[in-house]
Amino acid sequence: MCGRLNIIDDMFVQALMEDLRIKNQQEMLFGRFKMPTNDISIVREIDGERRLQTATWWLLLETAYEGFKPSRYTSFNTRFDKLNTPNSAGFTAFRENRCLVLASGFGETEKQGKDTYYHDFIAENSAMVFGGLYRDWLHPKTGEITTSCSIITNPPHPDLMPYHSKASPMILPQNDDVFDAWLNPANQQVEMFDDLLKPSKPASRDV
Repeated sequence: MCGRLNIIDDMFVQALMEDLRIKNQQEMLFGRFKMPTNDISIVREIDGERRLQTATWWLLLETAYEGFKPSRYTSFNTRFDKLNTPNSAGFTAFRENRCLVLASGFGETEKQGKDTYYHDFIAENSAMVFGGLYRDWLHPKTGEITTSCSIITNPPHPDLMPYHSKASPMILPQNDDVFDAWLNPANQQVEMFDDLLKPSKPASRDV
């Protein structure tokens, strides 16, 4: 989980960006079928402003000759139970580098025996906000800075078990206080996010 993102250029995503007071809304990367290792837009707070930034959807990167490539370790999602584990990929990022990922919906893949099933969930008359993490990487040869990201996953919600039995995305409540605390880069009081590390069910339809 969550292996696909659907980001539609519609009134719901646009309204959400307005509510979040994002300065560079025109830079949003829209796409019907965003996959891990693709570039997606994340929301960061930089110098007191909320801005979109392009990030590779794969938190751990490796240095290549001219740039970066996804690590061999799967990291497009970060499990909730690793966030407070020292030396894990998400430990420091959870405290210092939180971001938001906006989407119209997400996709799940579930294997049952030899069969593989795909399900897409689209938000009902709204857009979704996922809790995410990011990292900045400085290339030692070129001086290039590349940003990567992941989406936090929680235990599966009982209603989503038929579609994905292992995890569900962290869907944040659309609440200004939550967004303010989550995006504040100086806020390392992660205990306040304990209630978010529980399964949540999106107000969505399966398509």
